[in-house]
Amino acid sequence: MRPLSRLFLAALTISLVGGASLPATGNSVAVVEPQVETPALYDDEAGGNSNGDDPAIWVHPSKSEKSVVVGTAKEGGLFVYNLDGQQIQHLAAPAAPGPDDEGGRFNNVDVTYGFGGRDLAVVSDRGRDQLRIYAIANGQLTDVTDPAAPFVFNTTQQQVNDAETAYGLATWKDSTGTYALVSRRHRTSIGLVKLLPKPNGKVGYQLVKTLNLPPSFTLPNGQSWTPCDEPGREPQVEGMVVDQEKDVLYAAQEDVGIWRMRADLTGAPVLVDKVREYGVPGTYDPVADECTSGADPGYGGQHLTADAEGLTIYYREDGKGYLLASSQGDNTFAVYRREGSNAYLGQFMIGSHNGIDGVEHSDGSTVLNVPLGDFEEGMFISHDGANTPTTPDRENTNFKFAEWNDIADGLDLDVDPDGWDPRD
Repeated sequence: MRPLSRLFLAALTISLVGGASLPATGNSVAVVEPQVETPALYDDEAGGNSNGDDPAIWVHPSKSEKSVVVGTAKEGGLFVYNLDGQQIQHLAAPAAPGPDDEGGRFNNVDVTYGFGGRDLAVVSDRGRDQLRIYAIANGQLTDVTDPAAPFVFNTTQQQVNDAETAYGLATWKDSTGTYALVSRRHRTSIGLVKLLPKPNGKVGYQLVKTLNLPPSFTLPNGQSWTPCDEPGREPQVEGMVVDQEKDVLYAAQEDVGIWRMRADLTGAPVLVDKVREYGVPGTYDPVADECTSGADPGYGGQHLTADAEGLTIYYREDGKGYLLASSQGDNTFAVYRREGSNAYLGQFMIGSHNGIDGVEHSDGSTVLNVPLGDFEEGMFISHDGANTPTTPDRENTNFKFAEWNDIADGLDLDVDPDGWDPRD
């Protein structure tokens, strides 16, 4: 999520496809009740400059109730929660290397299993253009990042300070090793980064390949369109997820839509769906620090309102399941089939329930089909970018937990707690 408010986006001449309550209003958006929320995170000095962003779930190997949720909080580092939403650990982001340099700022997190016999949480540090890597044992995280870990995209500290750094992140394993797919802030780049074992139990990494998504598009009327942003910035990717069984990466280019591509970054990306604002012309106003939009030419999609953000996959057996995407601009989540051409299935939102407020401006989310403690039929977790009750002059965020079966009931989806195990 970026502070810049504006309209953007619409069409393309690349490949394209097209307890819960009753649907909300007349737009067929199912409303799902949250069951648990984490403590408030405050983005100010008193709160440790903690601004929630992205969650991941670590599944305990034998006791599902001992599983934990790991959440990023920008300058606030990492927070670890039990399944009741209680904080059980906090890990600070690393300090700035020099007085004029950027300090650690944790953006996205994902979990991978069985790297050299250990489970890892891998984090994109957008402040320092690095990955931070944590071993997970019994629900506790320990930093095992190689002290000599390089920058992901840059070569000098001055370049890092210019903030074109590691941003979105998703992990992936295949027969050749364990990887992180990492996007670059303010650029269209996605990098394939291989994790490497280092002495003394540390973990390093190496950037092995980069793919650049389009920064501009030819519309059906023949005109060229570039999403509006500050001069010099390209339409970036943040939300990403890898289909671990199919070796497919989905990447949400915030002002454009959702792309599907091979996880090894070979072949041509396919645009699965577009945001509604796709193709809308915009002019950047440096005084107001926002874009003024022109007339909508009608080339956009119908299911995502910019920004397209967090992506996650609910796995079922036989290659079936669901791709979930945060439609940040209207506080909903779009659901697509995992198989085939990712056909659109419906929309839901996390509403308020039993003193827990709903989800707004969601950046990151994650879903698992396996039983997790009291979430016996799987769970969905989302960042809430506008947690309430609010405190004057204090930005307040947190994470909300919902039951998968409530989402499934609201959209007539399947529940398959035995269809996939993230540890396999």
